[in-house]
Amino acid sequence: MMKPGVFLLLLLLLFLQVCGSALGRCFCQVTGHLDDCTCDVETIDEFNNNQLFPKLQTLLESDYFRFNQVNLNKPCPFWTADSHCGLRDCAVKPCSPNEVPEGIRSSSHDKYSKEANEQLDECEHSKHLGAVDVSLSDETRAALQNWSKHDDEAERFCIVDDEESPDSQYVDLLLNPERFTGYKGPEAWQIWNSIYEENCFKPFAIQRPLMPSLFQSSGSEGQCVEKRAFYRLVSGLHASINIHLSARYLLDDSWFQRKWGHNVSEFRQRFDSEVTAGEGPKRLRNLYFLYLIELRALAKALPFFQQPSVRLFTGRPEEDQKHKELLLEVLQLARSFPLHFDETSLFAGDEKEAAGLKEDIRLAFLNISRIMDCVGCFKCRLWGKLQTQGLGTALKILFSERQIEALPKSSQQTRFQLSRQEIVSLLNAFGRISTSVRELRTFRSLLAEER
Repeated sequence: MMKPGVFLLLLLLLFLQVCGSALGRCFCQVTGHLDDCTCDVETIDEFNNNQLFPKLQTLLESDYFRFNQVNLNKPCPFWTADSHCGLRDCAVKPCSPNEVPEGIRSSSHDKYSKEANEQLDECEHSKHLGAVDVSLSDETRAALQNWSKHDDEAERFCIVDDEESPDSQYVDLLLNPERFTGYKGPEAWQIWNSIYEENCFKPFAIQRPLMPSLFQSSGSEGQCVEKRAFYRLVSGLHASINIHLSARYLLDDSWFQRKWGHNVSEFRQRFDSEVTAGEGPKRLRNLYFLYLIELRALAKALPFFQQPSVRLFTGRPEEDQKHKELLLEVLQLARSFPLHFDETSLFAGDEKEAAGLKEDIRLAFLNISRIMDCVGCFKCRLWGKLQTQGLGTALKILFSERQIEALPKSSQQTRFQLSRQEIVSLLNAFGRISTSVRELRTFRSLLAEER
């Protein structure tokens, strides 16, 4: 019989062997409890891969969620972007009008809200009661509309004005998937440099990175929990994007075929602790933190989507009802997760200081969403805008708890609302994070085969 000391020594040697391999250098630290959370990596893996991911992917293939309205022609608001990526895989193919369901193309602002349309009809039948409204001057009406718009924008963490832009086009997300495009170099570096160095609350002691390999340094130590959380969200989003690029990489580009698949070398380049000065595994842990934040937002949004007035309107009643039921099923599943992130731990100090800190973070994330219009690769811009808008919508939900709780009793003017653009980006952004977590299982297996 083997002595306990010998057995422990063998276990230690096995651990060192695994952690010394590429598999270990990427994943040995991606386990156990996450900082600032009660949850662990293994619980998320099991819940996402075996329960949530399959239902969510089915939902995202529906017409309501696959057609995204986006303006890819906005000028960069921060610097002069002289050129756009000329690579074939950077291009985005927009939809022709007949490819988009009529219900989605409808110009009605409240097309997903049956209740809002019914209220409009009631108003038309009650014009004789509108004397007070008629007495308002055009200037006053315009001012009231601007105030309402300002109040709505004051709650947002991202720019979501593409629905109102005449330059917007519909894009089929299933036909324009996020994958490696070849977009890299100084222009791509400038995007991430601006995001991390100017909008991530990095301590002054951390020097500006002069090389792309220094991105995502763990510059969040010693910060308050709110700024640390913000940094980890951005790092987690960056990690998720890198996983997508590594999982859908152009492996073969010959005259008779184009083959996309998992590129293990690319994954190691981005997450191997040896290559990234120990940062790669931290980036992957930040991905799991991001997953918890967006999962929590989905759970909190359930009362909003349970309202009969909120419909996933495409003009096909039977399909719309079926997909609304599937959405509620996904949200109920999200709510059932046993170890949710506790957002009450954020902004819990002095009320005035907390309000100021929240506004700083909102403005910083708003800035990041505007930086997406500086991305030269149109496909990268499409998915960058979608995912930042989705995360911004998740933050809006998390910090609108009182409005969501008051939904049954609140008036039309003060009621919590989400536009179609916010709904589509919220679910698709989480779909990208969910896919990243699932792809990690594949990369673990591929790296294990290399040992």
